Amino acid sequence: MSTAFAAYVADSLKSEQFTLIDVGCSGGIDPAWRVFGERLRAVAFDASLDECERLTREETNPSVRYVGGFVGLPPDHPFAIRQGSHPWFVRNPMQRTSCWRMLQIQKERLESASLEEKLRHNAWNMTKLADPNKPVIVPDVLKDLGWADVDLLKIDIDGPDFAVLNSFDGRFDDLGLLAARLEVNLYGGTAETEHAFHNTDRFMRARGFELLALDVRTYAMAALPSPFAITSPAQTVTGRPFQAEAFYARDPAGQDWRQFGENLSAEKMAKLAAIFSIWQQPDAAAELLLEYREKLAAGFDVQTGLELLAQQAQEQAEAPLSYAEYIAAFEADAPSFYPPPSDPPPPPPPPPRTLGRRLRAALQSFLNPDDAAFGRD
Repeated sequence: MSTAFAAYVADSLKSEQFTLIDVGCSGGIDPAWRVFGERLRAVAFDASLDECERLTREETNPSVRYVGGFVGLPPDHPFAIRQGSHPWFVRNPMQRTSCWRMLQIQKERLESASLEEKLRHNAWNMTKLADPNKPVIVPDVLKDLGWADVDLLKIDIDGPDFAVLNSFDGRFDDLGLLAARLEVNLYGGTAETEHAFHNTDRFMRARGFELLALDVRTYAMAALPSPFAITSPAQTVTGRPFQAEAFYARDPAGQDWRQFGENLSAEKMAKLAAIFSIWQQPDAAAELLLEYREKLAAGFDVQTGLELLAQQAQEQAEAPLSYAEYIAAFEADAPSFYPPPSDPPPPPPPPPRTLGRRLRAALQSFLNPDDAAFGRD
């Protein structure tokens, strides 16, 4: 992952910080956001008190803090009332997967393991946990901290994700939220409170966010297990779509959100472009730079930013083109940007030579009349 453009943006910030809210921080916040250095401030939540204590001990940035607790909603919240006793998700096939069986085997092996091993294997539920009957309300924590400006929200807690997302309803605009990374389920039913992709997508779009990317995870079933695609047992080489990371963001370059873009400060706009770049969407970042060149020029050299984004788009190239050359190459020969064609299918086998076979059979019957009498040709 290239963070060169984000680092360039981080160095240009003079009055604003980059603020991250991480709900479900086991293992620590994504290292990519460390590119903002002293300009980074974050508050991260996890149900494992042991993990939050470990992360606090190892943290070197005083503006990054960790809060232990199960994150949730107050009982009188409208979504909590609608949710009632309904499950967060239904028709959950997790227990049928090879991943679930692997977790059972792993749990047996970790029963007597050290805390460090449990944390390394993300066995958070085998560590010291917070009280589930005393949920932490994230917007209330932000209010207590006095944080009125947030750039990025991440929620990944394997359960009440959609409920926690609803705790921010009506607050996105006040917080100035630019983007959100959300775990979504690709299974389930149609209840409006269920933690499923269709509900998350409807919720985010209705509040002015566009889907920027969808990173789908597939799970093999235990009947015919498949090798894991990554070290963590959350994705297999083959399998059914099960969960995904959904990346949502404001789209100031879109025709429906021009007024939103005009109201953003130059540094806020630059941070959004940095998010696009870290999310491996350099074209979306470059579009912002072109659409708001005059505004962004107050903070950094836009052309230098475009050059960095062009390099990111050509990470596999031995000698990446400059931004101008890259655009010119596309305009001169757009088909060259298409994926390489797949190998042609092998030619079909030749048709059977029936006439030759018949002639050979006739000759054989002439030479061996006894065989012909029994139908052997």
